[in-house]
Formats: sequence, C-alpha cells, structure tokens
Amino acid sequence: MAESKKRIVVADDEPFILSALQDTLSDSYSVTTASNGAEAIKVAQKVLPDLIILDVMMPEMDGLEACKNLKRDKATSSIPVILLTAKGQITDIEKGFKSGADAYVVKPFSPARLIEKVEEIFEKVEMRKKIMEDKKK
Repeated sequence: MAESKKRIVVADDEPFILSALQDTLSDSYSVTTASNGAEAIKVAQKVLPDLIILDVMMPEMDGLEACKNLKRDKATSSIPVILLTAKGQITDIEKGFKSGADAYVVKPFSPARLIEKVEEIFEKVEMRKKIMEDKKK
C-alpha cells in the first residue's frame, strides 16, 4: 500500500502565488488552499494538515495573527507553520518567530528552496517523533 501524501494547507491572498504554491507542492503533497488567515484556521481545524504555509499580509486576518491562533488551539498547536512573506526585515522575521512560526521564507521565493524548507521541517518532526518513541521504551 502506498504511503499517503502529507497534507499541507497554504494561505495567500494573491491567486497567482496560491496557484504557484499549489503547482510547486502538489506533486509531492496533498495541498488545500485558503485566501486569508481566518479561512486558513478553519481549513486547518478541519483537515489537520502536517504543515501550514501562511502569507503574512492578508485581508481579514494576517498570517501572524493566524499563526498565533493556530498555536493557541490544542488541535492545531503542534502543526508546523512556515511564514512566506515579502517582509524580510529582521524585525519582521523576529515577529514571525514570536508568533509561533517554525520557519520564515522571504518572497520572491525559490520553489526548490521552499521544498527544501518543507522537507527540513518534516525531517525535524520525524526526528522528534522518534526521540519520543525511544523515550517511551
């Protein structure tokens, strides 16, 4: 039986970027999209993905606020979050990590680099699981 694809929720208010992200990730992952932070939270609570990628600047609820809410919710708190944004200043990056993000990628992004970052996060999650299992033994 084939291993099912890991699930990723991607939120961005720019349809072109959302489409580019879906094209970049859908070969290897099951991708569900959202157009703002509030919608991303609803989708994440329903799908319980393995990873969430959020744009920072979105209408209704920005990515930072969405990340904070996801990290406060018991159901979604352990899901890794990548912030993907044009805001590349050190203060922006610090705000991103303070909101609970696990990684920060600045736009314009390289699709290959984004995939590397996604795989890096999944490897860390697997290592954590393995460590926890070893501790139980």
